[in-house]
Amino acid sequence: MSKRVILVCDQCLSRNYKTTKNEYDNRRLELNKYCKQCNSKTLHKETR
Repeated sequence: MSKRVILVCDQCLSRNYKTTKNEYDNRRLELNKYCKQCNSKTLHKETR
């Protein structure tokens, strides 16, 4: 089973990406992604 999650930019707090992850994985997802508002690669974290 996979669970849909939303990723939020760590600097400007814009919600840029939607992705899926394993439902039984309890860790928060953290990825380096490109942010359109910041115009650079920043850390994106999973929201709750």
